[in-house]
Amino acid sequence: MENHFPIQRILDENGNIVSPEYKGKLTEKLVQEFYKQMTRIRIFDRKAISLQRQGRIGTYAPFEGQEASQVGTAAALEPNDWMFPTYRDHGAAMTFGHSLRNILLFWNGRNEGCIPPDGKKIFPPGIPIATQIPHAAGAAFAERKKGTANAAIAYFGDGATSEGDFHEGLNFASVFKAPVVFFNQNNQYAISVPIHKQMNSKTIAQKALAYDMPGVRIDGNDIFIVYFETLKALERARNGEGPTLIEAVTWRYGAHTTADDPSKYRDQAESINRRQETDPILRLERWMKNEGIYNEKWMQAAEEEASAEIDEAVAEMENFPSADPAAIFDHVFAEPTWQIQQQKEEYLKLIGGGK
Repeated sequence: MENHFPIQRILDENGNIVSPEYKGKLTEKLVQEFYKQMTRIRIFDRKAISLQRQGRIGTYAPFEGQEASQVGTAAALEPNDWMFPTYRDHGAAMTFGHSLRNILLFWNGRNEGCIPPDGKKIFPPGIPIATQIPHAAGAAFAERKKGTANAAIAYFGDGATSEGDFHEGLNFASVFKAPVVFFNQNNQYAISVPIHKQMNSKTIAQKALAYDMPGVRIDGNDIFIVYFETLKALERARNGEGPTLIEAVTWRYGAHTTADDPSKYRDQAESINRRQETDPILRLERWMKNEGIYNEKWMQAAEEEASAEIDEAVAEMENFPSADPAAIFDHVFAEPTWQIQQQKEEYLKLIGGGK
């Protein structure tokens, strides 16, 4: 089955174009934006891990190594499209225009972190595995019923494809030709379980066959193929041709979360090798050097700009007003029951205050 779903790419590990038909579409401006956004989200990711280790935010889900998959997809969206991320797709959300402060608030346990900027259709991160997939199919179907050209994208990992919500979402979208792109980041581990132990299918892309939709398998570390295949799938969706399943084969260097120890179940030497050989940012740098547009001064300025932006967002997060402990009781029901009211009063008495 792998022969029927080969991994497609435009850019190889050495920065060479292997699909020359795309070469004319790779403008310097577009490539610089890719580089800027991938660098920006990598700096954010490393900063967030540091904040967690210092106790300044809670448990955090890193994504380093998956920058091409997140930036390439988000860059292909139109402003009025929908984004349905998992708890690991804050890089995509950042690229699509989410507030860095609110993303950090989310990782600090604040409900306010789920709120996107006005006009941005970014769903709260899906914590239960695959639950965002039917949501994305439903939102896309609603856009089709309203007669808009808006589409949706749903992100998920390889483990999510073993969940019922994955199959229900794809089936619904297929039946009703919902304008949605199902984007799988196959990082080859469902937490500690390697992909060959959690499914018998040779690829994830082949699962599209059951729902009579296109299934595409791409190199998730090649931002060019990620961007152009997502554009193609979105155009297909907007034209009323229904959903597409994209499997982006990638690799996350770090832990599942900062509460995890990947050395217990994965050979960490593989991550060291991949940093040197298949890293998405390094690959793009190699291409820029090959094309004679590598500009170290500009790159350094982009990194400094991103660092300053992130530091400002951290300061805003840490200066945000403290949470009201009573809030956990206030939104259980439209009108609080006597039991909820009693629990609230007892809790506030126990902690000595609150509203």
